Amino acid sequence: MTEPQSKTELPRDLHPEHHLTSSAMLQDVVIGLSDGLTVPFALAAGLSGAVQSSGLVITAGLAEIVAGSIAMGLGGYLAGRTEVEHYAAELAREHHEVQAVPDIERAEVDELLADMGLSATTRRQAVAELTADPEQWVRFMMKYELGLEEPNPRQAPKSAFTISLAYAVGGLIPLSAYFLTSTPQQGLLWSAVITLVCLLVFGYFKSRMTGQPPLAGAIKMAVVGALAAAAAFGIARLVSGR
Repeated sequence: MTEPQSKTELPRDLHPEHHLTSSAMLQDVVIGLSDGLTVPFALAAGLSGAVQSSGLVITAGLAEIVAGSIAMGLGGYLAGRTEVEHYAAELAREHHEVQAVPDIERAEVDELLADMGLSATTRRQAVAELTADPEQWVRFMMKYELGLEEPNPRQAPKSAFTISLAYAVGGLIPLSAYFLTSTPQQGLLWSAVITLVCLLVFGYFKSRMTGQPPLAGAIKMAVVGALAAAAAFGIARLVSGR
């Protein structure tokens, strides 16, 4: 016979919490895809206002996608490496300070705990326990004093590949219309329709995943892409005198 459940025991699902757990890969996809959808689209729109050959638009568009994906990937790699190197430098500095000026560092720990609302008695015990182990002490200072989390050293090449691939995929979407039409003007029309639909969908889901208003995010993404394309098209027409 089972014992009756305690009256003080609360159901585990009494307060379900829903939080966004955005991964680094998701962030890289968002960066690459958003730029891939807008930059090649704007370039193709600009060329459509200056040339009469869809082949020229396709050639220039493919060249931009290759160059852009490489540049974006390299930027993602360098950003990842910079984060790793910055963390390593701050970690070494914090280790040095713990050894060179421990009293000052203990006072900083006490100040951080005071900001968290701990009483003086609790702080004294917590400071003693935290500073007893130098590694634990340094980890605490890195996280709560500097606000730094240890980055994954293998994330940089992953980010480079993900951003590059997402940029290339995003760039081929607006360019695809020019493969199926006979003139740049027809290509621009279909490219605008396809790209704006993709921007709306992408903006909606990106905003939903990041906890922002989905509809506002979709409209914002589409407006940015449309303005970039319109500006490029207008400048090209102005320069070419057409």
